[in-house]
Amino acid sequence: MTSTNYTNNIRIKRKIYGIAGALLTLAVPFFFMLDNADNHLESAQSLCPFKLLTGFPCPGCGITKSLVYLYAGDFGKSMHYHIFGPFVILASIVTLLVLSTELATGKEYFGKWLYNRKLAYGLGITLAVYHFIRLIHFVMENSWDDILRQSAWK
Repeated sequence: MTSTNYTNNIRIKRKIYGIAGALLTLAVPFFFMLDNADNHLESAQSLCPFKLLTGFPCPGCGITKSLVYLYAGDFGKSMHYHIFGPFVILASIVTLLVLSTELATGKEYFGKWLYNRKLAYGLGITLAVYHFIRLIHFVMENSWDDILRQSAWK
């Protein structure tokens, strides 16, 4: 039998991990933005393991650059790199607020939404469709040699 104290400790740890993840999601692109004075992100090699192996972008490729340019105030370039960049910032801020409030009050808020399977499937399908469209454009805009140059197998 599991004690309530143990279960509460696990919930508290998960909330702390969620807060830490949201803070990292917001902070890392901010520091990249501070270091991007000469716009080296435009030509920088992606650190995505999938793109390094295949030359093709993964569904999350471009989100960090999107956040960097959103922080810099260039909304158009942000949307060019990944359309979900602004939503990542919004989701991170909401996560910070909700989980911090839950830790402070000891109550659960938005549990139905945060752990909703239908919502998760809907977001996953939306990301998959967006990624499929991005892949079609990527293949149409790049030759096979360009795609190979974007991988580690140059």
